Amino acid sequence: MPRLLSHAEADVVAGLYAQEAGFRSRVVMARHGFGRGEYRYFSYPLPDLIQSLRTAAYRRLAPIANRWHERMGKEARFPGDHAAFLERCHQAGQSRPTPLLLEYGPGDYNCLHRDLYGEHVFPLQIAILLDEPGEDFTGGEFVMTEQRPRMQTRPMVLPLRKGDAAVFAVNGRPMKGVRGDYQVKLNHGVSQLLSGKRHTLGVIFHDAA
Repeated sequence: MPRLLSHAEADVVAGLYAQEAGFRSRVVMARHGFGRGEYRYFSYPLPDLIQSLRTAAYRRLAPIANRWHERMGKEARFPGDHAAFLERCHQAGQSRPTPLLLEYGPGDYNCLHRDLYGEHVFPLQIAILLDEPGEDFTGGEFVMTEQRPRMQTRPMVLPLRKGDAAVFAVNGRPMKGVRGDYQVKLNHGVSQLLSGKRHTLGVIFHDAA
């Protein structure tokens, strides 16, 4: 999704990382074997721009999520309103907000992973690049891998510019085969940063336990 955020909006969001208020936790990736770099989870209430983006994007993505679950034979269906889905998460003990802001410096990277935080998982998420490749940083490509049954893993690199968003599968997605639909698993991460600083906004629609 090109230019989901303007450059000015991207700068505002990236600038939040240096603030102490507004976050519930900070994770240094090297301490947990996640890679290098760090990220911070926002606390409730979310900043207005992020709250508005999360609510509006969910409404557009919920119909896709429901079609995916139908094709993959999953029972769960998602309401059209994000607040209703969050209420389901909170009733199951998933009440911690999951939108996060990531910061990378030279040599930093993010290992391939999936953002699963509990029983209730919305199958799509968004990552928005907040800095300009080639100007603010080099390296640091957004990487995905697709694990297909009985086949070798397929790598994908998605070129993003400042303000661009990637909408991608949290865990699995349906794929049409000669005998009908089957499920493929996806992981995502960031390749090693060579220079500069890179910030990313991650918008995840389920909350965490």
